[in-house]
Amino acid sequence: MHRYRSHTCGALRKTDAGSTVRLSGWVHRVRDHGGLLFIDLRDHFGLTQVVADPDSPCFKTAEKVRGEWVIRIDGEVKPRTGDTVNPNLPTGEIEIFAREMEILSEARELPLPVFGEPDYPEDIRLTYRFLDLRRETLHKNIMTRTNVISSMRRRMAAAGFTEFQTPILTASSPEGARDFLVPSRIHPGEFYALPQAPQQYKQLLMVSGFDRYFQIAPCFRDEDPRADRLPGEFYQLDLEMSFVEQDDVFEAMEPVMRSIFEEFAGGKPVTREFPRIAYDDAILKYGTDKPDLRNPIIMEDVSEHFRDSGFKVFANILANDPRGAVWAIPAPKGGSRAFCDRMNSWAQGEGQPGLGYIFWREDNDRVEGAGPIAKNIGEERTEAIRLQLGLKPGDACFFAAGDPKKFASFAGDARTRVGEDLDLIDRDRFELAWIVDFPFYEWDEEEKKVDFGHNPFTMPRGGLGALENEDPLNIKAWQYDLVCNGFEIASGGIRNHLPEVMVKAFGIVGLDAKTVEERFGGLFRAFHYGAPPHGGMAAGVDRIVMLLVGAKNLREVTLFPMNQQAADLLMGAPAPASPAQLRELHLRSVPPAKD
Repeated sequence: MHRYRSHTCGALRKTDAGSTVRLSGWVHRVRDHGGLLFIDLRDHFGLTQVVADPDSPCFKTAEKVRGEWVIRIDGEVKPRTGDTVNPNLPTGEIEIFAREMEILSEARELPLPVFGEPDYPEDIRLTYRFLDLRRETLHKNIMTRTNVISSMRRRMAAAGFTEFQTPILTASSPEGARDFLVPSRIHPGEFYALPQAPQQYKQLLMVSGFDRYFQIAPCFRDEDPRADRLPGEFYQLDLEMSFVEQDDVFEAMEPVMRSIFEEFAGGKPVTREFPRIAYDDAILKYGTDKPDLRNPIIMEDVSEHFRDSGFKVFANILANDPRGAVWAIPAPKGGSRAFCDRMNSWAQGEGQPGLGYIFWREDNDRVEGAGPIAKNIGEERTEAIRLQLGLKPGDACFFAAGDPKKFASFAGDARTRVGEDLDLIDRDRFELAWIVDFPFYEWDEEEKKVDFGHNPFTMPRGGLGALENEDPLNIKAWQYDLVCNGFEIASGGIRNHLPEVMVKAFGIVGLDAKTVEERFGGLFRAFHYGAPPHGGMAAGVDRIVMLLVGAKNLREVTLFPMNQQAADLLMGAPAPASPAQLRELHLRSVPPAKD
């Protein structure tokens, strides 16, 4: 028999009754039932109940063991009696009567519980991540992540893609975040950068003639952490295709993404056909470019109902600001003054002066609007708003007014709040959609200049002609995102592959041809030697797994994450370098100046 086990702790069934077996694993818990000891033995594969009675030769050893000790047991498989069968365990119809037990490793008193799923301080969980990973939910999440990645690889290969690995030590690239820099020992005073994404390399692969590329790519960005983005590093399903237009990318990737969700959704419905929503429409209807389509609320522009109306706050905005608008946020079943007052208080808590509203009620077979706004604009305009939005008695509507660029995000938050508070969101489904036609450029208010709206390597709609003849802020990009349940899970575009378009595009944001060639020399040179039209995307592995397992934070689907301060508490990183290391790298550490 093998030194440690003949079976795993998840393998034995009633058909194994009568067999002598050997198991090794962790003591999940010990229960003393009047001198009869029950030990739940756990390994990666499952859990098996072990019984040690006072007549067993190993009983004295069994009395010593504690939670998370590692033990080996030899014993006989016996069927459980009917009233002791555990239907929640695959091994629940059997138990092992222990005859021999060996303690392989003892455990100190645990700094956090492994049995059960209690909340525990994050700093303890991350410092002792090796214990945290033994917990059932987290262990299961990590295995789901591994299986999702395996599924991605299989499906991409079946779709005709080939996996390539691109360099980790590379040059700085403008992906919208700070680079992690790596000093060069051989080239004093010079630095490599860890890739924010394999963007330039995958485009170079297309120029090299490889046609369909993918990889599960590690990406590194020195940015502040948040719930849907880990500090330091993340992984993405990165891909690129030659001789394609936008529809070709969608046609190739929709089946892959849909099937991954269907495989791991646990029976929850998944969108069959991914709708395409223009960026401008997404902002107007949902207040965000990553809408949660499980929320049925769709916002609408109702400016004309307030123009020259008796509600002077909105009427003055429309009269005096050429960009001014009034948007309505419908609230089905929200037609009570109490709910409207709660929403108004919420808005004030968000730093807004308030949130105007109308709610409708039925009085003697007549629908009437109520609230200060309804009184000021009159019955006719109030009824016109109700009819435009398709609302009924018992419904309400909230309003946001001003420059949509300034209030759209707040309006989107209000839409989400209404949907959650009124329980309108169907949480047991996955709604995916493409967001298309993103602005190519945006205005950087802080720098007072035009900057790229998204990926600078995207082809503008209209090509060179658009860059030469249109207002930059009106140009759209062949840029698209895939969103699911309020999260962006993928982003991509049809790439610029023409050097003259590249120079002109960067010129508009203030980079001349010489700078472009210096910063993106490899790609710029490649475009002069026959570059095919190409495009692709990258899907966030971490976010997809987070959605599939229902986690609230990416740290719940990542093996060894950093904390919110971008520190690895388990390994003690970052840490000071020794003077000898710094000398080798021709560096000196300069502490920040004290205030």
